[in-house]
Amino acid sequence: MINEKLKKIKLVITDVDGVLTDGLLHYDANGEAIKSFHVRDGLGVKMLMDAGIQVAVLSGRDSAILRKRISDLGIKLFFLGKLEKESACLDLMKQAGVTAEQTAYIGDDSVDLPAFATCGLSFAVADSAPYVQNAVDYILSLSGGKGAFREMSDMILHAQGKDEVYTSAKGFLKSVKNMGQ
Repeated sequence: MINEKLKKIKLVITDVDGVLTDGLLHYDANGEAIKSFHVRDGLGVKMLMDAGIQVAVLSGRDSAILRKRISDLGIKLFFLGKLEKESACLDLMKQAGVTAEQTAYIGDDSVDLPAFATCGLSFAVADSAPYVQNAVDYILSLSGGKGAFREMSDMILHAQGKDEVYTSAKGFLKSVKNMGQ
């Protein structure tokens, strides 16, 4: 059943802290000083977009660091500083021109529960709480900030027959001109 849902995905919406990062917030006297992103997750974002699958970022927090990462990855759809994720997901789907059934969401915490219920396919990172894992279609084997997004993107690409981009040198080289991690 999950494979059938994966085949329909045209938009992936991702949370940030706890998914694209390990969830730790590094502060100095001026506020958030650093965020660490996994390079494989960035490549997963680029591979999805190169395959025609849109990627959107939805975060309850906003920072210059996050805006820089979004820009570096070429992500055009995002809502930052938005804790109410149900309406945000609906807005992102409308902007992307897709249905809930064509949308996957990846998250890690209670704030993501409304998004899980709104999107057609939901993923939780491995280190999310049991009550979060109970609310999703699939629990990833990797933790937030440790390649979980890439694990999910590989699943989508594989189900859609687009996995040559990560399984072969020839497939990767065909797409590499559009990519940056």
